[in-house]
Amino acid sequence: ALSSIANEPIETTCAGRTDSGVHATHQVIHFDTKAERSEHGWLMGTNTKLPNDIAIHWVKVVNEDFHARFSALYRRYRYVILNRKARAGLLHKRVTWVQQHLDEALMHQAAQALIGEQDFSSFRAAGCQAAHACRNVQAVSVHRQGEFVYIDVQANAFLYHMVRNIAGSLIKIGTGEQPVTWLNTLLAAKDRRQAAPTAPASGLYFVQVAYPESFGLDTTPVIPTFA
Repeated sequence: ALSSIANEPIETTCAGRTDSGVHATHQVIHFDTKAERSEHGWLMGTNTKLPNDIAIHWVKVVNEDFHARFSALYRRYRYVILNRKARAGLLHKRVTWVQQHLDEALMHQAAQALIGEQDFSSFRAAGCQAAHACRNVQAVSVHRQGEFVYIDVQANAFLYHMVRNIAGSLIKIGTGEQPVTWLNTLLAAKDRRQAAPTAPASGLYFVQVAYPESFGLDTTPVIPTFA
């Protein structure tokens, strides 16, 4: 789409990855171009070339020292669980359905073990290409609104499938299949095979990436809420 508007090949760099089936309500990309267009022109023109389920919200010219990935201060994901006996219906592929009752208070308590800079090898997918498994989780919470349970995780960066693997293990704690201290055990083990299966992609949303104020970018999170 950008190449069409620029009349030249365009390569983009994204702030964060989203696998097939994962959603993004907030994403930032950067690209270099020799084409001269107004910010309004880039916005409106590119949106006419995109599929209906993708839309650009804003465009801003930045200095050459900006990088969508490496300039980021942190990224934030939300995992959405529909926790009731009946399946999702209209929200199929938009949430993860868990039929067994979840104790969100226990899940929140357990999740606090993730805070800080640690080795997250137990939550790292086999195909992860990161140089190491250390990440700094700055905030994590689990709360309920009606039939929906929300897992929010903020970190400097994430490993491949990290949030989905964390969600899978928290679900096991929420159903009572594992104790509240299980995440501590998994972190110490540094072994993906000991953690729970990866939670489905349908419940995961990339909701925010933040940058230093000096870049003047809109980093307001776009957080899905269904209840």
